[in-house]
Amino acid sequence: MNQKIVFERVIHNNFDDFISLVKQLAAYEKQDLPDRQAETRLKKDALSKTPRFEAYLVKEQEKIVGYFIYYMTYSSYLALPTLYIEDIFVIEGWRRTGIGKKMFEFCARQAKNRGCGRMEWCVYNWNIPAIKFYRELKATRLEKTYYRLDKKQIARLY
Repeated sequence: MNQKIVFERVIHNNFDDFISLVKQLAAYEKQDLPDRQAETRLKKDALSKTPRFEAYLVKEQEKIVGYFIYYMTYSSYLALPTLYIEDIFVIEGWRRTGIGKKMFEFCARQAKNRGCGRMEWCVYNWNIPAIKFYRELKATRLEKTYYRLDKKQIARLY
């Protein structure tokens, strides 16, 4: 592996490749795959004039080997933006080659260029390889528990 890594913004022409990787990540994480309506929303939200998130394909020698998504949140404590990584995925066979680190370095450059006070993400407790990787990066493990309301639960609140 030559490690000539290229980050390619997701656009109309490569959107099908992006969706394929999103499905691979969902399967890896034992989550429901995006249905047609979700794919349509992803495309609209990624490619509109005011995108809700930024997505990149990661290529090594013209072969797509991963992707990542990030968006901006805000820290009231720091009074600065936060770059939040929603997805970061390297396909099997390309893990532990340095690609994940290069993806994080790209995100860190984006965070620095945007004046962010921090960069955050979450990981499933069972994903030991990812946790080891984050420890190698010297990332701080937060003592938080995440909660979620799904669409149906939200609807019941009002």
